[in-house]
Amino acid sequence: MILDMTCGARLMWHQKHHPDAVYCDIRQGTETLSDGREVHINPDQVADFRRLPFPDETFTLVNFDPPHLTKAGNTSWLAKKYGGLFTTWEEDLKAGFEEAFRVLKPEGVLTLKWCSEHIPLGRVLEFSPYPPLYGTRQGRKGATTFTVFQKPGTPNDKQPK
Repeated sequence: MILDMTCGARLMWHQKHHPDAVYCDIRQGTETLSDGREVHINPDQVADFRRLPFPDETFTLVNFDPPHLTKAGNTSWLAKKYGGLFTTWEEDLKAGFEEAFRVLKPEGVLTLKWCSEHIPLGRVLEFSPYPPLYGTRQGRKGATTFTVFQKPGTPNDKQPK
């Protein structure tokens, strides 16, 4: 099973209704952007990524693409399209990583999509209980990254941080 814990409008998905995926987001509905385009946010399950409603070790693959803007404003088109962080970004991302690894099976894979426009990736990686394996930069400025993690196979498996 696959979990997209912050699916939004499923913009990164090639197959937006993958049969093995559960799409979650705290938002649901349609947002109209300033240029008139509509963004449809229809998760399979409305859920807060900081408190996921799934048992421990449920998924083999988890995608975490949290909101990454701290200066856009709650009513901006960016916030409407991508969502926003709730309390402080540090608390939100720490809780998100904890939940992602909690619901991930041993040896499961976590993918993180992050844009470093406002918060550098290095600061975000500090909140992961496990170190990243590898990643790649995308976009004109290389600000968007895809980073891959693997949960240890057993509680005794220690990965260096």
